[in-house]
Amino acid sequence: MRQSGILMHISSLPGLDGVGSLGQEAFDFADFLRDAGMTIWQVLPMGPTGYGESPYQSTSVYAGNPLLISIDRLIGEGLLEVRPGERYEPDDAETVNYAEARAHKMKLLRAGFFLSEKKLRKEIQRFEEQNEWVKGFALFTALKQHFGGRKWNEWPDAAVRTRETKAVKRYKIELDEEIRFHIWCQYIFDRQWQALKKYCNGLGISLFGDMPIYVAEDSADAWLHPEVFQLNKDGRPKRVAGVPPDYFSEDGQLWGNPLYRWTWLKFHGYGWWVERMAHMAKMYDIVRVDHFIGFANYYSIPYGAPNARNGKWIVGPGKALFRKLRKALPELNVVAEDLGEVNDRVRKLIAWTGYPGMRVLQFAFGGDDTNIHLPTVISENTAYYTGTHDNLTVRAWAENASEKEFAHAARVVGFNSVDEAPWAMVRMVMKSKARIAVAPMQDMLELGASATMNHPGTVGGNWLWRMKPGAAAPELAKKLRALNEESDRRKPKS
Repeated sequence: MRQSGILMHISSLPGLDGVGSLGQEAFDFADFLRDAGMTIWQVLPMGPTGYGESPYQSTSVYAGNPLLISIDRLIGEGLLEVRPGERYEPDDAETVNYAEARAHKMKLLRAGFFLSEKKLRKEIQRFEEQNEWVKGFALFTALKQHFGGRKWNEWPDAAVRTRETKAVKRYKIELDEEIRFHIWCQYIFDRQWQALKKYCNGLGISLFGDMPIYVAEDSADAWLHPEVFQLNKDGRPKRVAGVPPDYFSEDGQLWGNPLYRWTWLKFHGYGWWVERMAHMAKMYDIVRVDHFIGFANYYSIPYGAPNARNGKWIVGPGKALFRKLRKALPELNVVAEDLGEVNDRVRKLIAWTGYPGMRVLQFAFGGDDTNIHLPTVISENTAYYTGTHDNLTVRAWAENASEKEFAHAARVVGFNSVDEAPWAMVRMVMKSKARIAVAPMQDMLELGASATMNHPGTVGGNWLWRMKPGAAAPELAKKLRALNEESDRRKPKS
């Protein structure tokens, strides 16, 4: 089955309140995908954003981002009352201002909590019973706020840093209302997310999620389960994750995430991973496992290093983990993000799992005819992209490409100018033999550098792009549907 899709994060949708949400604009985008003949909607990680607003540095591997909750849906369901002038309408509708959006939205969410918590008590209680993680996450979030936003391993109360029973009990009482608020937010997020998922699935559209391999140092996961990670007695990482120098950065990428204690995880049957992947399977129809390379071998960097140049590769869990996942979650549908420094160990693991790997057309040019990203070289069992969230838009790439790269791309893809490049690259990916073809919405709209989602190795100025209202127009849907038909990609139910 040949499929096609669009990469478009929820935060990039248009609408009120300064950031895209799970409201009507999300349902409208699902309709656009149906009309365009697409069967996949790919999003970025949906957790609460952490340092630098990166969805890849979330405070939880389970929680949803309250910023993505739809205020309109709360109002429509009678769970919130808003007076005229209380909604936030930013001056720049194409850029997220996280500080302002968060301040306004959290104020409205708290109003919704006070109005509706009692009414929803039974549903919330059922949600808590079905999601054991939520109470711990809510306590962590309330404590983090109580201590002025400090990282958990810097909280001034050592007893609660180490989760001593008496200290935890005391704070549960002291912060009860705040804890209940964060549980309410997670219930509302899940309620809205599942409504969107049901709608998309009814249109024949699969939700394609993104799961970072690592967790943030400052996360509920590291605080609640320090035994899973390479942490010292003070809760600080001993060594951290990243990648060596590559296409994106000559110093490598120093991510700073704590590494896993794989020996401990194996001894305990990889239970932590089974629970995490089960949650992913509940949220998404397809799961993109970010940095899949790390399961075969992972890059280990000393904590406190200034960059990622002096790390070392260490053998990962390999087949043992995926045997366990295959047995526990036989229906798990995974795409392996295998970009970067791939060796035989990585290639053998991916071949053994049978998961589709990823290839990116932007990476195909400037070398020779054996480049693994070229459309003539990729395999059918591939998710093929014009670019990912870490790439420039195709237009910006074409504007910045070397003369050699541009000439090579123009010859292989078939374009003569920067203006022609975006749609030519989309067409090439769609018509390729890859089973899954995906392009970011920015490339579908032929946008330039200002619409780039992330510049790897930088903090600040990322994850900001929002689509103009009306940009997902019927004319574009019609053009994409024709391309889907030409490319023999499976169309969703009408």
